[in-house]
Amino acid sequence: MPLADDRPRPYRSVLYIPGSKERALEKAQGLDCDAIIFDLEDAVAAEEKAAARALLTRVLAEADFGGRARIVRANGLDTAWGRDDVLAFAKAIAAGAKVDAILIPKVSSPADLDAVAALIAGVPLWAMMETAAGMLNAAAIAAHPRLQGMVMGTNDLAKELGSRFRPDRLPMQAGLGLCLLAAKAHGRIIVDGVYNAFKDDEGLRAECAQGRDMGFDGKTLIHPAQLAVANEAFAPSEAEIDLARRQIAAFDDAARAGQGVAVVDGKIVENLHVVTARQILARAEAIAERAN
Repeated sequence: MPLADDRPRPYRSVLYIPGSKERALEKAQGLDCDAIIFDLEDAVAAEEKAAARALLTRVLAEADFGGRARIVRANGLDTAWGRDDVLAFAKAIAAGAKVDAILIPKVSSPADLDAVAALIAGVPLWAMMETAAGMLNAAAIAAHPRLQGMVMGTNDLAKELGSRFRPDRLPMQAGLGLCLLAAKAHGRIIVDGVYNAFKDDEGLRAECAQGRDMGFDGKTLIHPAQLAVANEAFAPSEAEIDLARRQIAAFDDAARAGQGVAVVDGKIVENLHVVTARQILARAEAIAERAN
């Protein structure tokens, strides 16, 4: 079921699916994820690129992915396949293929977005944030008029930085923070990078909690086994929903009494807290609506 126009689309779980695997594409139609990145880049071998492109354009024209956001990750325009990917989907979208966004790898400046925008109209662009230059140019990238969302590519960023994995992701914090600030300043969706150990639920849960608390909208995932953890982590809890409702009610009562603040559970509630509370309830409603 599509979301109502006034509901913020959830992006708790954003699952990568190889564009070359027909069985995986079929299975994805029933998975409990908020969005799918149909990958023509890293997940597809060079000799399979053209066939994957043809398969994916057909699938997205014919298959029903319900309320899941459908994002196509094309190859970069600096490769032998990128231009053909973008032009193929421009044609497919014009013919009725259901694509919600085109994801561009290794965006390092707004010029990378300009180059793709010149080839395809009528569909939002997303940016993979995975280079040191991309981190430094995050604000300019987020300000691009065609940009809708940003995806952290922490594996490629770690490779470029030469950093080591740490559970606290200390080497990633500067890049994560710059991209978050840029996305929030310009009202863009931003989802966290992948957690590679797909059998390690506790590690994934900890990294999801960190990303959620930082302000990410959700997490990219490499395996369906990770969906439940991400969906739970990035959804408002029952306690948060209950508190949001009580904050709104208390503030409304205070406003009717001519007061500018209320008190809930011994804490001051001002208008800014009510704005956050309403966002929490809207997110919970959007998640419930997508599930139906």
